[in-house]
Amino acid sequence: MAELQTDVLIVGGGLGAVAAALTAAKLGRSVVITEHTDWLGGQLTAQAVPPDEHAWIEREFAPPGYAELRRRVRDYYRRNYPLRPGAGPLLDPGLGIVSRMCHEPRVAVAVIDEMLAPWRASGRITVLLRHTPIAVWTNGDKVDAVTLRDLETGHELTVAAPYVIDATELGDLLELAGVEHVVGAEGRDTTGEPHAPDTADPLDQQAISWCFALEHRPGEEHVIDRPAGYEHWRDTVAPFWPGPQLSWTDVVPITLERREWRLFGDGTGHFDLWQFRRILGAEQFTGMTDLTVVNWPQIDYWERPLLGADPAAALAGSRELSLSFLYWMQTEGGYPGLRLRPDVTGTRDGLAKTPYIRESRRIVAEFTVLEQHVGVQARPDGSGSEIFPDSVGLGRYRIDLHPSTAGRSYVDIEAYPFQIPLGALIPVRVDNLLPANKNIGTTHITNGCYRLHPVEWAIGEAVGALAGFCLARDLPPRKVRSDAAQLSDYQRLLSDTLGIVLTWPEEIRTHRE
Repeated sequence: MAELQTDVLIVGGGLGAVAAALTAAKLGRSVVITEHTDWLGGQLTAQAVPPDEHAWIEREFAPPGYAELRRRVRDYYRRNYPLRPGAGPLLDPGLGIVSRMCHEPRVAVAVIDEMLAPWRASGRITVLLRHTPIAVWTNGDKVDAVTLRDLETGHELTVAAPYVIDATELGDLLELAGVEHVVGAEGRDTTGEPHAPDTADPLDQQAISWCFALEHRPGEEHVIDRPAGYEHWRDTVAPFWPGPQLSWTDVVPITLERREWRLFGDGTGHFDLWQFRRILGAEQFTGMTDLTVVNWPQIDYWERPLLGADPAAALAGSRELSLSFLYWMQTEGGYPGLRLRPDVTGTRDGLAKTPYIRESRRIVAEFTVLEQHVGVQARPDGSGSEIFPDSVGLGRYRIDLHPSTAGRSYVDIEAYPFQIPLGALIPVRVDNLLPANKNIGTTHITNGCYRLHPVEWAIGEAVGALAGFCLARDLPPRKVRSDAAQLSDYQRLLSDTLGIVLTWPEEIRTHRE
């Protein structure tokens, strides 16, 4: 069994992982980052989900590395694509509805590779693609090493590090290392959160979605083979849904009122699905066609949870639902010219490399963020979000929970712009394992606003800096939080050295939609 030694081992290659790796490297640390697919970037790339962002993302409140990523994406299009005259500095390649900058996942892959390139060339960062964790070696309250399997060769590699970061999409290391964690929904009887279920339910998990990229070629036929389970998805109606998922009908997430979509805008006031997550707007380019990503309610898979039951069946069901919706759009929906673009997703079948994961195992943390800290309804005095003295970064998104495997419809409620508390990044027991994805100390409810692209990047920056800071001072993360002087020094590293903004201005912190 081969062995490798590094300062910081990051398992999982999502946005939090990339941010943590870059930050730790900038602080002089050696880093190994692993990823089970052949693309770094997680939800932005392998899951093919254009970024969900807040209203102030173009200002100084974006995580510094995330702002650089966005600048580089725009520069990539300016350098390599036939832009029409008139594209301004805030280029939005897709002109999508969901974000101020929708773009192709493969462009994000190229940009991430650019950002890592000098560090990889110097040997400071080592990237192990197509590697997955199979064992974690612990000694009391410490993680000593992680064994990885090369998915191409089957060979095993054990990597030892004084700091290990779990940046996997499902919190894989928490399970393998026996780190105290939560799965599914906490109960209102424990957290007091107004929108939590009465009691805990580990199998109450948000729907996953297997996204895919499309173009439309009117007059052509690109109908895929009829999926084996098509009739099931065409005819099944969930008790909380207005009809079969294979339709243009869903519900408004906030009010749960019935809503009608159209694939393309028709001037009748119906929502335009095509533009919702469009990643290439042809009108901005010469010789291009529109590209869009299907990440719509019609492909939310809620029949089985991904954790604690039968994950293989859940993954297979999610894939079949996505393909069934595509087949329905091409046939009964009336658009045979819809064509999969596997080159966009980097796969043979045209689906994303992995499903879009909205919810993970979550550490039992020194501090858990509750709805009462960030939810507008839960803070009726209008005072804005809770002010955390141990803030390590900022975020902003609604508490947005998609339909769940427990048969619950959307929970979509307003949240104030919020801070990321250091306490939510520190497990209650294990000293040197840190989370850098959706596995931080949130609840099922608050995960709904801490799970998006910019927040994941901000978490990664804070965790990478924390590992570097702790290595430099030879102290554990919980000591940084409990010692006022150490916490102050760490926050100065974040703000003064790395340029991370830790506090919202009052007029933004109390902002309501």
